[in-house]
Amino acid sequence: MPDKTSPDSKQSQTSLSWNVIGYIRKKQQASLAWRLIFVAGLWALVSLVVAGAILVALFREAGEKALDERLEVHMTAIVSALAADEAQKYSALRRIGDPRFSMPLSGWYWTVQRNGKVLYESDSLFGDTLSLKPMNGELALTRNIIGPAGRELRVLQKRIQFGGLQPVTIAVAGSTKELGESTASFAWQAAITLGILGLGLVAAIFLQVRFGLRPLTELQESLGRVRQGKEEEVQENLPKELKPLAVELNALIHSNREVVEHSRTQVGNLAHALKTPLSVITNEARSSDEPLALKVSEQADIMRGQVQHYLEKARMAAQRRVIGVSCEAAPVVTRMARAMEKIHRDKQPEFTVDMDETLLFRGEQQDLEEILGNLLDNACKWCDKKVSVTLKNNNSSASLISLIVEDDGPGLGADEKKRALRRGQRLDETVPGTGLGLSIIVDIAGIYGGSFELGDSELGGLKATVILPSLTI
Repeated sequence: MPDKTSPDSKQSQTSLSWNVIGYIRKKQQASLAWRLIFVAGLWALVSLVVAGAILVALFREAGEKALDERLEVHMTAIVSALAADEAQKYSALRRIGDPRFSMPLSGWYWTVQRNGKVLYESDSLFGDTLSLKPMNGELALTRNIIGPAGRELRVLQKRIQFGGLQPVTIAVAGSTKELGESTASFAWQAAITLGILGLGLVAAIFLQVRFGLRPLTELQESLGRVRQGKEEEVQENLPKELKPLAVELNALIHSNREVVEHSRTQVGNLAHALKTPLSVITNEARSSDEPLALKVSEQADIMRGQVQHYLEKARMAAQRRVIGVSCEAAPVVTRMARAMEKIHRDKQPEFTVDMDETLLFRGEQQDLEEILGNLLDNACKWCDKKVSVTLKNNNSSASLISLIVEDDGPGLGADEKKRALRRGQRLDETVPGTGLGLSIIVDIAGIYGGSFELGDSELGGLKATVILPSLTI
């Protein structure tokens, strides 16, 4: 018969299969616990299905054996009746035990044939006949056939010879309906029982995996507390299989801190080593009014600023790689806003602060203070009256925070925004400053894997947005 399944239907079935496989692979990659539960559950399912099939097969085999034994008993009775005197033979055959042999089309029949001719048969055949297979030299044969009324029968045939007479073929048949019904009933009972057992096994596997993998969760939580700066090292009170891992993690954390401390020491040594020569050059140059001395003094000041900047940048880079450094962001915002109110008291800026106090900045506090100090100082210088500070989770990722500072000043054009981010660029020489503030923010944000951009504020002035790494308390 030709396949009537449409190409679209086949494509849909194939797509569904791949979707299921993809989902399973995704879940396996996402969770070790799910993989263990899936594999154990699949193995339990296959095992229970195989066990159920074997039990049903054994039950049916036992039922067939019991049916064959009953047929053998009736066969013996028929043979005994045929061995009686001719006068008693017919009445003896009528007295064969099971009353179903006398009920028309009951499903239980017997017949005695010689050379295909029926000699005797049960009343239950009711004029019908049993289709017997030629013995072909066999003395006994058991098989299933389709008998009267289309029922499946199990037939026992034997070829027996009495005295000098020609051998006769005796057949006893019994319906397999009862066997099929009892087998189906047993199969349903076995399926329900094994299904309940399977659900219990899956539940036990789930609990076992969750309980067994709990130390991994504890290790993860402990490492998270170290990363957040709440603890100094990973707890080592773990099962013996995981304790070596915790020990190695602690060794890595300690080694990381030692490297950072060594880097800090070297940065400090370099700062002190350069500070004295630059101070000497500056003092010597300032003692003279000659153009060369003034130029040397000017360049020495630039060198001091550059050295300080790059040493600070190196310090931040080292600090960025240390594990377990973080600070609460909200107190820093509050503290810096109060400081700016005092510094710019002549202007009396109005601060509006909107922040999530549960946020942690994953970095050193003084770096966050450096960013906020430059942003708020710049906003206070250029605002008319209002300065807004917003601290919130970034919309794109829960591991990032957005720090937004806005003012109601004149703002900047597109070209001016680009120039403002360049090192040493000052857009207005009448306002005090070095032109390094915004570029320092760019450097710090970049070191921490964040970003900094300028935009237009709804207040009418400039909007500065800094994206930084965070941790949620």
